[in-house]
Amino acid sequence: MISLRKPLLAAALFLGIGLGSCSKDGDGVLLFSVQDDIALGAQVAAKTDSTYRANGQLLERNAANARAYALLDPIVNRVLNSGQLQHRNDFVWDVKIIRDPNIQNAFATPGGHIYVFSGLIDFLDNESELAGILGHEIAHADRRHTSRLLQQQYGVSVLLGVLTGNNPGQLTRIAVGLGQLSFSREFEREADDYSVTYLNPTMYSCDGAAGFFIKAQAQSQGNPPEFLSTHPNPDNRIQAIQTKARELSCTGRTVNNSNFQELQRIL
Repeated sequence: MISLRKPLLAAALFLGIGLGSCSKDGDGVLLFSVQDDIALGAQVAAKTDSTYRANGQLLERNAANARAYALLDPIVNRVLNSGQLQHRNDFVWDVKIIRDPNIQNAFATPGGHIYVFSGLIDFLDNESELAGILGHEIAHADRRHTSRLLQQQYGVSVLLGVLTGNNPGQLTRIAVGLGQLSFSREFEREADDYSVTYLNPTMYSCDGAAGFFIKAQAQSQGNPPEFLSTHPNPDNRIQAIQTKARELSCTGRTVNNSNFQELQRIL
């Protein structure tokens, strides 16, 4: 059982927060501490792992899958080591692959646990696009968007129960629902903006995320990627990402995609 973090408990008591109450999205009030993010993220990630492991979908970090992660991890680390993250040294920052060719999605827990579906990796055209999408999800965790949205949806008292191990049913619901969280326009815009910022010091074309949205938009009339259901409005987002990238003069970089293509073949 994880012990209750004093900053969260003190804030909840001081503000008189009861069952089901919550902070409104965008009001700037986040009652979770960074330590609470880490604790909640660890529990949610463990439940997420066990759920997909039971279905045989979690690509474990073991010898059998060593090559896949040897190809993925350098992409992740280039984004993480850009020098632009607020919580680079606070959060765990592990990225895991869920094997499902039919789902084109990715999501983040509090505390820096990132999950990416094999269907999304297969959908992308190059390594810069993957780096851009990973940067977007890393931003959701680093800017603590996921914690804010969970606080809004479930209320502080419910999350307190999860943190103290007293609400395992709710923990399961949170873990199952993470991939379907719909962030506000403000949070999506900020995550897009930081994705560009994170990629700027790297070798990647820093408008990589825009490449995904362009392709996804072209397919939106048929079978659009699941990522679009929780990350809507591709038109405005493509323009904003490209504008930010032009401002930073970090577009059009050419990257050798042989490792990315090998990762796609492995999955």
